[in-house]
Amino acid sequence: MTYAFPPGGLPDQSVNPEGAAVFTEAYAVIPAATQRDIVTSFLPGWKGMRMWVLARPLSGFAETFSQYAVELTSGGGSDAPEVDDEAQSVILVTAGQLTLNIDGKTHKLIEGGYAYLPPDTVWTLWNDGADLCKFHWVRKRYVVADGVDMPTAFVTSDKDVAPIEMPDCDGVWDTTRFVDPADLRHDMHVNIVTFKPGGRIPFAETHVMEHGLYVLQGTADYLLNKDWVPVGPGDFMWLRAFCPQACIATGKEPFRYLLYKDVNRHMPL
Repeated sequence: MTYAFPPGGLPDQSVNPEGAAVFTEAYAVIPAATQRDIVTSFLPGWKGMRMWVLARPLSGFAETFSQYAVELTSGGGSDAPEVDDEAQSVILVTAGQLTLNIDGKTHKLIEGGYAYLPPDTVWTLWNDGADLCKFHWVRKRYVVADGVDMPTAFVTSDKDVAPIEMPDCDGVWDTTRFVDPADLRHDMHVNIVTFKPGGRIPFAETHVMEHGLYVLQGTADYLLNKDWVPVGPGDFMWLRAFCPQACIATGKEPFRYLLYKDVNRHMPL
């Protein structure tokens, strides 16, 4: 398993600036080739960090979540990473080592490490290793539901959660679910979806969930609304609610992506 991340740097002057980025009313594609040094952002209260903002709540774009790809130099981090008490977070480490402290308990996350952080949690994170640390960070404001308990924090790893095969697909499509879909405490799922070469979503999914998809490994042709778009490692896709979608995995290695979706709550009117 590999875990793609923005390449940074800057292409030289021989590169044709016409690229594969797409921004429409129904979907957006932010290719890895556009995730360069000059589009990074920084946050107050952090040391030795920079990040690529891949999605943010915006009219005509993502409505329910934000998604960052964060780099921490050795010794970098924050004692107050979250500024919104109503925000929940998921972190997936793609390289290096991350020291995560949740309510006084310390966890060491390496490549593939996954953490869920509910709202109003006291947490810190630091890169105590010698190498650059890289991680994906997905944030959503939690929607409280009457009679439903608040979810609790947990730490696990992609390598420690057994993928679940999707039905009627001959084992070519599975999903690593870090949260039980029937657990109504959770109003977002951040999973890893895997297709073996040639595997596919065999119909154009059209549903209420909004999506953010970051390609971690492999290649595919992805149906977005009416367009088939080739995607590969490091490409990010945003899909508006009800945007038709499907994919066919190409190449010789598994096609894997980190998938965000909002779930388990009434639609605001």
